Amino acid sequence: MLTILEGSTFCICDELGDIAADTSGFFAHDTRFLSRLALRIEDASPLLLSSGRVEHFQAAFYLRNAPNGLPRDALSIARERFVGTGLREQIIVRNESMERLEFTLALEIAADFADIISVKQHDFALGDPVHAAALPDAAPATYDTEQRRLSIVDPAGDLSTRVVFSHSGRLDDEAVAFDVALEPNEQWDLRVDVLPSLDGEAEIAPPENIDGERETAADAVAAWTLRVPRVRGGWESLRHAFDRSIADLAALRMRTGEYRRPLFAAGMPWFMTVFGRDTAITSLQTLLLGPEVGIGALDALAELQAQEDDPTIDAEPGKIVHEVRRGRCAETWFPRYYGSLDSTPLFLVLLAETWRWTDDSTLATRLQEPALLALEWIDRYGDRDGDGFVEYSRHVDHGLANQSWKDSGDSQRFHDGRFAEPPIAPVEVQGYVYDAKRGLAEIAREVWRDPALGDRLEQEANDLRARFDEAFWVDERGGFYALAIDGEKRPVDARCSNMGHLLWSGIVLPERVQPTVDQLLSTELWSGWGIRTMASDAAAYNPISYHNGTVWPHDSALAVWGLARHGYVEEARRVSRALIEAAAYFDWSLPEVFAGYARGETPFPIAYPTAARPQAWAAGTPVLLVRVLLGIEPDRARQRLISTVTDELPSWLDGLTVEGVRAYGRTWTVAVERGHVTISEVSRQ
Repeated sequence: MLTILEGSTFCICDELGDIAADTSGFFAHDTRFLSRLALRIEDASPLLLSSGRVEHFQAAFYLRNAPNGLPRDALSIARERFVGTGLREQIIVRNESMERLEFTLALEIAADFADIISVKQHDFALGDPVHAAALPDAAPATYDTEQRRLSIVDPAGDLSTRVVFSHSGRLDDEAVAFDVALEPNEQWDLRVDVLPSLDGEAEIAPPENIDGERETAADAVAAWTLRVPRVRGGWESLRHAFDRSIADLAALRMRTGEYRRPLFAAGMPWFMTVFGRDTAITSLQTLLLGPEVGIGALDALAELQAQEDDPTIDAEPGKIVHEVRRGRCAETWFPRYYGSLDSTPLFLVLLAETWRWTDDSTLATRLQEPALLALEWIDRYGDRDGDGFVEYSRHVDHGLANQSWKDSGDSQRFHDGRFAEPPIAPVEVQGYVYDAKRGLAEIAREVWRDPALGDRLEQEANDLRARFDEAFWVDERGGFYALAIDGEKRPVDARCSNMGHLLWSGIVLPERVQPTVDQLLSTELWSGWGIRTMASDAAAYNPISYHNGTVWPHDSALAVWGLARHGYVEEARRVSRALIEAAAYFDWSLPEVFAGYARGETPFPIAYPTAARPQAWAAGTPVLLVRVLLGIEPDRARQRLISTVTDELPSWLDGLTVEGVRAYGRTWTVAVERGHVTISEVSRQ
């Protein structure tokens, strides 16, 4: 399948350009406004020559006619497609033969106005096609010959799709048909504009408006590419992966709804919306690219912060949103859903880290109230039973059963395969809370001028660290941190990749660091391509289970960050290099997840079926790896960037240069020369 998108509007089709499968369509506002768009020449599908994306927002399909009443290869057919607020398709048919040809070209068009979650249920990887509810029937369509317009209106509401053609046709069953006659070497063009509406009264945009959107989208990509840092020299594979990440992240940028702030959507195609956890983690990974997206994410998440207790959407005052939906999806699912335990502490971690990169007291002051509300949520609502740990248990039956980043229904398992029962306190989230309180303690002292709060938060973090170690540490199998604490306060004793997040957050006691590193790089957790989500000796381990044995690039990258923070630079480089080597097998675009088979068992990393790509925190991984490999850190006290690398870098990093890194209103160049990192200020912004 091929996907193009702009913001939260996207189109999924096959290699011919046809929208025909259950999970394909043209989507806007989390609603499918076209469930079918299929080209036919003389009642036959054309044959493929070549097709692909041109930019993230446009694609091209080059076809030839099937020998169905026409000479073989008599017609060459081009379909050029663009998505913006609507969809524009240009169909160009050329007679390549030496004789006059007459034929019928038809476009089968339908819209069922299904919500995106219902469509996703028919996706093998992320849904349950066998048990998924049937999708709606196609809505009735009418054709206005004079206006050259097909109108499809949802009888269940005010949704509508208007399809405007540049030539007059006729409605023939479920298709709009055109009679075409072409002399040798003559061509015929058809422009098709698809205009979605939530209120049933779509304005018919003039062609120049859609052309303007295309130019604006292209200009935005160019501006983004010019503004982010450039990587030159060094290991060619690292450059390829970094450059592809920049392109993937450009595709995932969005400005939607009332927020109108730049931030990254979670992933294509089903998650082109705000996700608290994904937005925060990706923003943390990509601060090397500049502070704008991180600041936009903070402002948007603060605007969406829950203000009242509403168990129907798992909301409580101060909680940061998990997921935002619009259109039909908001009616059948939730407009806003708050079922994630980690979004709230990660919001605070992002605030502290963005402040470190900017020293922007205005930002910290503007977000003081949301930050304090988030802290209150952690202590009052996140810790349900007063044991000092945050835990989750859903309030609404059709909400998420598991509300940590491993949110699939079967992810919380004991070593022997038993399921953990809620309320569940995930191990990594305790680390996020520890990091959040330490970061906010510094802001409280430096910006909010509240030293008492700073002292209290620091003490709470220290108390949590000691209490955490006692509750979560398991002495068996070499010693490790449990995946979680279950509802009966038992350690969920599967060895999992979540331990890497603990190194990143800093909650691990000094004497536990070495055993934790040993576990992450053990034969059971280290696949050779990355760190498995679950150790291979666990009963529930499966190398192709979504969260129970696969490798998630962002998960391994956060472990890299943690390894480097604790001085395990060789180990960090080992994992980093493996992830970049894996990217080469995915056209340099790391997927959200790939299989956990051992590197010695397969000649290349094995793709996970229909993993999202691009996906935000997978795309953010190479950017974070560049930062960690070069030890790039902000020094807020001295208003400069520094490198924490103290040894000689390996030869594969020699000659690497990162130009255009922005921090503290200035631009910096980071370079590796003869194994050593230098950072120099280039200009003031």
